Formats: sequence, structure tokens, C-alpha cells
Amino acid sequence: MDEKQGDPLDQIKNLLESKSTAKQITYKNLLAAFQTLSAEAKRIVGALNKKVVPGDNDVTIEFTTINSHEFHVKLAGDLLIFVLHTNVVAIDGSHPVMQDPYLKEKEVNRYFGQIMIYNFMADSLKFNRINDPGYLLARLLINREGRYVIEGDGHLTGIANKLSSSPIVDSELGILVKLALMLAIENDLVAPPFPDVRYITLFQKMERTLELGAGRKIGFQITMSGK
Repeated sequence: MDEKQGDPLDQIKNLLESKSTAKQITYKNLLAAFQTLSAEAKRIVGALNKKVVPGDNDVTIEFTTINSHEFHVKLAGDLLIFVLHTNVVAIDGSHPVMQDPYLKEKEVNRYFGQIMIYNFMADSLKFNRINDPGYLLARLLINREGRYVIEGDGHLTGIANKLSSSPIVDSELGILVKLALMLAIENDLVAPPFPDVRYITLFQKMERTLELGAGRKIGFQITMSGK
């Protein structure tokens, strides 16, 4: 073993004091942001329920806490699923946001926690239609200093799509919830082409009756991607 490389224990110690510590701080920031995001979503749902007067009692707006890492917002026929990923990731060097000098200053600056917002049809969960697709509406990335990137489409492109210059605040999380709700409503169902549903098997009829002919969301394409 080359003595010039030093003691591996010292290298492990340095990594624990830098990378591992930075990732733990990042996760704590992420968890705090998710708790605020949940509180903002619950507040917005309450405000909508006071404002909206639907013409049908089945048009409901509901907030549901699943656990500390997931909550749902039902908006009529749409279901938004907010999920906190427990693993902290490093943004790949080819990601457009890596052009920001801040991320090149220190390696630990490029470690981010992730919050994903998915759009499903509410009936998919209600009737356990396990083959129905969901779509990623937005991804929020937060680092150890609270600086963030929002990836998304539609109205969300105007929020960020680049690294923020300051830590995320409650009002920005509230805006994220509102814009995600708007995207979900605007993302209409599209009926499958007639030839695709022309033939069915008896098994499909017996086991998947509720799925037959179900519409699919158009979906939005995330404009940037990281690892």
C-alpha cells in the first residue's frame, strides 16, 4: 500500500465530516420544507373549500396526511401525491443548473434532497386501478443551505428552473402548491384511441372491469433532469 495516500481511516473520517454531515443537514432542511409544504397545502385546501361552491356535491377538495414523508391533495377528480425522498442525491455535472458557479465552489453544495409531486386520477386509488399511470408535475430540490431548484412545466417554469440565490421560504412553497393544483386541473384526461380498446380478453373483463376504457392524463414533460 502506498504510504503517500495516507491512512484510510483518516480519509473516512474526512468524508464523514464533510459529505455525510452535509447530507444530514440537507435532509433536515428537506424535512422542514416538506412539513411547511404540507401545512401550506392544508391551509390552501381550507381556503378553497371556503371559496368554491361546486354544482355537484361529489366535487370535493380534501387534504390527507399519509405519513411524515407523504400527503395527498384531492381536487375533484385529480389526486396530487406529495412525496419526500429520504435519499440525498448529487446533481450530475451535465445538468444545466451545474453551470451556476455556486455549485462548483464546493462539492457539498451539489447535494440535494428531493420532493416529488405526482398527479393521479382520484379514481385510480379509489378503485385500486393499479395499472393507471400517474405523472410527475414537479420536483423540488433543496440543498444544505436551503437553496433550491424547481423542475416542472407550464406555470412552474416561471418559478425557478434555475438555482435560487437564497433559501426557500414559506410563501414560495405556498405558490408551488397552488401552481401544482392549477397544472393538475389543466392536465385533462384523454380517451384512448378506439382501436386500442376494440378487443378485450375475458380475464380483462373479469379482473379489470373498472380499468377498461379509462382515460389517461396527457401529462407534462419535466424540462430538466438530475440524478
